[in-house]
Amino acid sequence: MSQLFIETEEILIIETPERVPLAFALASIGNRFLAVAIDHAIQYFVIFVVAYAFLSIAGFGDLTTIENSTLLREMPKWTIALMIIALFLIFAGYFVFFEWLWNGQTPGKKLLKLRVIREDGRPVTLWEALARNLLRIFDAVPGFVLPVYSIGLIAIFLSSRDQRIGDMFAGTVVVRERLDEAPTFAETFSNPVSDAAFRRVNKPPQFQADVSILSVSEIEVAESFLRRRWDLTERQRTWMAWRVALPLMYKLKPSYDLRNFTYEGFLEELVHRFHSRQKFLN
Repeated sequence: MSQLFIETEEILIIETPERVPLAFALASIGNRFLAVAIDHAIQYFVIFVVAYAFLSIAGFGDLTTIENSTLLREMPKWTIALMIIALFLIFAGYFVFFEWLWNGQTPGKKLLKLRVIREDGRPVTLWEALARNLLRIFDAVPGFVLPVYSIGLIAIFLSSRDQRIGDMFAGTVVVRERLDEAPTFAETFSNPVSDAAFRRVNKPPQFQADVSILSVSEIEVAESFLRRRWDLTERQRTWMAWRVALPLMYKLKPSYDLRNFTYEGFLEELVHRFHSRQKFLN
């Protein structure tokens, strides 16, 4: 299993399966508060727009529109029922939906360069996104309609990993994306080089996944990294392998044995399996 320890109150160190430590900057309270404020502003704006649209359809304020037929006279009843369901889904599912769809980010987190990850550095699944946000109501106490997050702030102050109650329950942490730890994708993949994407330097890890759901463009990103990895330092190569593998693992949700797993080896095996399948289909 990956080992986890804290170097300082603001830095999270995760030892990868390759035995290389990766440093993650824990998100500050200020950045997290600003991100959640942005998300709540978007959330409540959408709630207002949806509520206004449903009430308009129901004919509130214009009774003449509901006197023409039985269907129209009954419309306010089912429209209000649908409105209540829609508003509940937006209120309860906003954070779950985006963190699951955007690999640990919401619009607010994306703007502030924050991301939710698991404590072992892997991407969050639907379970973690659901679990950490089910307790958001508790973290938001004493507010509900207008969340204050008093309980959440106290928990973050008391936690060595800056986790609120929902994070502790789900086993997640919120980190700041430190782009200075490795070259950007543009810097890494800019220069044309001879194709070395199919060279194996790691023991092929055993994992179960349906590679057919990956697109050609996603595989090309992995290939580009494998071609350019020799221009990176060991730390940069490990970090970049993690960054490239993270969204692919999130999409594939592979089952694997951590004892012989490396992110770089995973990408090598993924590229080979994908192209072997393409040759078979052709």
